Amino acid sequence: MNLKKLKSLFTDNGCSKIYIKKLSPNDNSKNQVYFGGSFEILNILPISEIKNEEAGDWNKERFKASINFSWIGEDGNLYPAPNSQLILYPKYPEVRFSGFLAKCEKPPSELMTQRLADRLLFFAVAKNGTILGFVTSPNSELAQEFGKIKSISEHGVFKIIELPQLANNREKLIEELLRIHQLGWIKSKRLDGKGNLLPCEAPNCGGYTLEAELGITPNGYSEPDFLGWEIKQFGVANFAKINSAIITLMTPEPTGGIYKTEGAETFIRKYGYADKTGRENRMNFGGIHKTGARHPLTSLEMKLIGFDVESGKIRSTNGRIALVDVQDNETASWSFSSLLLHWNRKHNQACYVPSLSEVENARQYKYGNKIILGTGTDFQLFLGQMANGNIYYDPGIKMENVSTKPKIKKRSQFRIKSQYLANLYKTNEIVDITT
Repeated sequence: MNLKKLKSLFTDNGCSKIYIKKLSPNDNSKNQVYFGGSFEILNILPISEIKNEEAGDWNKERFKASINFSWIGEDGNLYPAPNSQLILYPKYPEVRFSGFLAKCEKPPSELMTQRLADRLLFFAVAKNGTILGFVTSPNSELAQEFGKIKSISEHGVFKIIELPQLANNREKLIEELLRIHQLGWIKSKRLDGKGNLLPCEAPNCGGYTLEAELGITPNGYSEPDFLGWEIKQFGVANFAKINSAIITLMTPEPTGGIYKTEGAETFIRKYGYADKTGRENRMNFGGIHKTGARHPLTSLEMKLIGFDVESGKIRSTNGRIALVDVQDNETASWSFSSLLLHWNRKHNQACYVPSLSEVENARQYKYGNKIILGTGTDFQLFLGQMANGNIYYDPGIKMENVSTKPKIKKRSQFRIKSQYLANLYKTNEIVDITT
């Protein structure tokens, strides 16, 4: 195997970047392979599931994240390693790679079981979400070629080789948003799952209209929307004031509490309230719920369980965001493991686009020339902003036909003011796409 052949194999599988780690003696199948001192690797690798593993000893608490990993053999064929996983230790925090030899038809056992310094681990993410890996000894032709590369970028403990077909996706995104900005008013629309163009008449069609222009079809999985960027539209009164807008970051359903165990109807009847505009036979559950404050309408308080505000670290793998009633019952909760899965991968590169709306003649939208780009995130930054009240829970849940045949609309929303977005990303910039 040489560098040209390996690059070609990664390219043929739709990979855009190769990540390389120089392995220490401790990076082996017994001790696991160290992937960094934060959860940032989750920004790169597609995770299919995260489970928490509790232990009596805090030192041993951890998350286990399943990944779809295959080794590239010297013959160029792929050999799945079905037990591969990432182990996330919140105490430090750090992430390690394990299970990568078990049940694999042709694993690189000779290299990955020994304590040999300076082996090189190459991996990349294929177009279908499979992570492909190759490991080589320090004296190989491949290692010698890699050592001669003079200028190379880095991400945490990894070096990065960008493959030839990787376009400048940031510039492509800006070009597309400039085109859309120059269209002026666009009639409200949306795409269905098959890419068919449909009218859109709901109040929240600003995002659907933008996605339709970008050719983004609805999907049920947590992957970025466009060329590796998560696209978020937000409504403003005028394009000069994009720092005072309310942005919905994500809309996950609760994973625990009464809402989950007894159902949304029981939850609404117990903690909801009669519609404030006088619409009969309807109950709502809404209002801004911030950490540490009891809401006057629902009497519920938002708590961060298992997160240490001072250190900014997760202190329990069973940690969660919870709505708690006056008797301290958890009425609805979101496990850190479920939110972690969604946040890092989908929000590592996020683009926030302001819009104006008009409904006088027909519903239509216009998109601004100043966009917000955020890159490099970590779920613990999200929890930090939640702890200080900058991120809050603002649901729009309703139940109609309360006394007959109840009809429920579920919408759990975690929101933030645009002025605080910078606190969620390592790099945050406002870009005028017309300059």
